Amino acid sequence: MDTKFQSEYLPYSQTGKFTKIVLDYVNDAPQLKDFYEHPVNLEAIKSAIAERKKYKTNRQVLAGQFTVQYKDLECCNLVKSNIDTLLNENTFTVCTAHQPNIFTGHLYFVYKILHTIKLANSLKKELPEYNFVPVFFMGSEDADLEELNHVVIDGVKYQWETKQTGAVGRMKVDDNLIRLIEKIAGRLAVEVFGKPLIELLKKCFVKGSTIEEATFLFVHYLFQEYGLLVLLPDTAAFKKEMISIFEDDIFNHTSSQIVEQTSKKLSQYYKAQAYPREINLFYLKDNLRNRIIPVNDHFVVHDTDIVFTKEEIKNELQQYPERFSPNVILRGLFQEIILPDVAWIGGGGELAYWLQLKDLFKNYQVPYPVLVLRNSFLIVDKKYKKLLQKLNLNPINLFKGKDVLFEEMIRHESKSVLNLTKEKKEFENIYDKIEDTAKKIDPTLIRHVNAIEARHVKALTALEKKMFRAEKRKFSDHGNQLNKIFSTLFPNDGLQERTENFMLFYSKWGNAFFEMLYDASLTLEEEFCIVEELISGE
Repeated sequence: MDTKFQSEYLPYSQTGKFTKIVLDYVNDAPQLKDFYEHPVNLEAIKSAIAERKKYKTNRQVLAGQFTVQYKDLECCNLVKSNIDTLLNENTFTVCTAHQPNIFTGHLYFVYKILHTIKLANSLKKELPEYNFVPVFFMGSEDADLEELNHVVIDGVKYQWETKQTGAVGRMKVDDNLIRLIEKIAGRLAVEVFGKPLIELLKKCFVKGSTIEEATFLFVHYLFQEYGLLVLLPDTAAFKKEMISIFEDDIFNHTSSQIVEQTSKKLSQYYKAQAYPREINLFYLKDNLRNRIIPVNDHFVVHDTDIVFTKEEIKNELQQYPERFSPNVILRGLFQEIILPDVAWIGGGGELAYWLQLKDLFKNYQVPYPVLVLRNSFLIVDKKYKKLLQKLNLNPINLFKGKDVLFEEMIRHESKSVLNLTKEKKEFENIYDKIEDTAKKIDPTLIRHVNAIEARHVKALTALEKKMFRAEKRKFSDHGNQLNKIFSTLFPNDGLQERTENFMLFYSKWGNAFFEMLYDASLTLEEEFCIVEELISGE
């Protein structure tokens, strides 16, 4: 299928869809400079490399764990060579991270990954003396099932119902999830590439396998040709690298003290994204992932009867580090300790909490990466492109909002005069004369004249609104078409990428979808991208 696309970019500030802290970050606002280490540019990458060279990453453990993960898989040569090259001191990683949402969850899941791959490849061209490996760090210890248990495809929500508890990555693929795949197949199989995609889902999400294993396979098969490595951090080998920091968190509460101070400074300008706890670790075992809480001289696992003395929890950490799971405060530190990372790619919410962590990194003398806001896209297929053309709209116009656009369309298309600007001006002149006359008689009458004028202006403004509403009813078809466009491209008045899943687009266009996103992906430029499917003949 010869599908072609065109891309155009606009500043994030013009979308109206991003928070103040994100806009300030991409615009280098001075009040944020104390909360990150590097600006977003190539020189900063070089500085991050220089810092990384001074830090001892356990490359043997890292490459060894990847080797174990991939040993039974069919892997392309690029994946194998990327694992091997991690042992080289001149190899660095570009990383993104996400939880194992079923079937990848939202569109931005794949946007983050493709941005990571694109940046790694770009850096290799810019700095050929180094190697750069794209890594997807899977947050499989997340226990927020309500956030991870559903996908939206073509506006329809498909939700996995399960009574399993604990870390979602450790949950098992069950009959309900298999049936959910069958339901999804009913929608996707009619598309050109739908059947192969469903077969891949079935190959990866096999009954009895864990969500972590299934997601690992799914992401691997989708992106292995790009050389992406999927890191599974829920292992004793990786957690051993964190024992001293975990111990410091448990007994000295160092992390919470540092991040609270940073958050206090940041909150002068912005609302904090993450809140540290006294202990920023969960106890992770079987179907359990519950907070560890200090109570007097003991440590209690919240909502359980598990209790440790100081000596017992210290021994537990030494013998079973895999049973300790970092929360959002320690997760970034964990990631950067086990990876030789120079750039980290994340969304607006993630970026906001990373800005609370710089002092924590400094305390433990761990290099702080270049923070890059992930790419964002609006995808307009030819069906909606035709509809936009029919309404004489460019996709960029959509960011004005539906109501503003509808009003502009009516005023442009209508043959009636829909405002009383001229009449209001005439009234103003009349009342100026009345005011002059009244003032000569008694200056205190001016207030009374002004009050009468204000009532008349208010009445005229109300009449204008009624005239516009009456005219608006004549353009109901335009309104319905706009509603259709916005409900699909801006579901729930948000960005498409925060609701829809990638599979509908992939089932339509196959690998061309990823190739298009890769080509359109920026690296360090940080702008919003609109992608339109070209109509035949364009």
